[in-house]
Amino acid sequence: MSESPILFAVNDGIAEVTLNRPDKRNALNPEMLVRLARCWEEIEADPSVRVVLLSGAGEKTFCAGADLGRLTPLLTRSRGAEDEWDEALLADPKILNRAMLRRNDFYTPVIAAMKGTIVAGGMELALACDLRVVADDSELGLLEVSRGLIAAAGGVARVSRQVASAVAAEILLVGDRMPAADALRVGLVNRVVPASEVMPTARALAERMAMNSPLAMRKAKEAMLASSGVTIPEAFGIEDQAIKIILRSEDAREGSRAFMEKRTPNFTGR
Repeated sequence: MSESPILFAVNDGIAEVTLNRPDKRNALNPEMLVRLARCWEEIEADPSVRVVLLSGAGEKTFCAGADLGRLTPLLTRSRGAEDEWDEALLADPKILNRAMLRRNDFYTPVIAAMKGTIVAGGMELALACDLRVVADDSELGLLEVSRGLIAAAGGVARVSRQVASAVAAEILLVGDRMPAADALRVGLVNRVVPASEVMPTARALAERMAMNSPLAMRKAKEAMLASSGVTIPEAFGIEDQAIKIILRSEDAREGSRAFMEKRTPNFTGR
């Protein structure tokens, strides 16, 4: 594997982001967070990207959360900055939020392909993704309460909106790990497959989505996020604003033409 703790590449409309510290359970240190934030910014600025595939290197852990030996002491000022990554994080603490997609305006769809343990900050990253494919022997959880903390990098806010309230309470307040089969049952993940099939399954989803109109997918995600927690009439208004933009797009015209001509549409995102 490359020495870089974050691998990033874009091919055929699919951006691939890989957490690459398998020997450290892909725990998030300052360099990873800074690089992750930059990846999301690059993706957001690249109109060729239609979907993102997020994964973790190795077989044992997608991500174990924060690197307690490096990140936490820096954030609590128990240690000073020792390199450019530490300095960048201290100079702009909101990098952590951007790295963890703790925002409501990132509209490119993200698929998480996860094997092994998915806990703490790793689970919060998973919750930030739109689709989740996990290995059948994986375990997921927000364990922070057992360490005297809460899942404050998006975990509390997101899990309480993504599953039933009783399930969210158990995840947040008990702090146990949940088997992949249970996560599928409660709607926390989309697919549970053997570990060897995680990447092929996630990649197939990404390739399928890359065939869609990128503008339509982004607008659908934007409307879905904006509609969360509002009244039905307000949600209808959000839909109306989105479809007005879509109907004026080249992609909408191309989609209709391709259907009538019985061919695959060539979407451009315009």
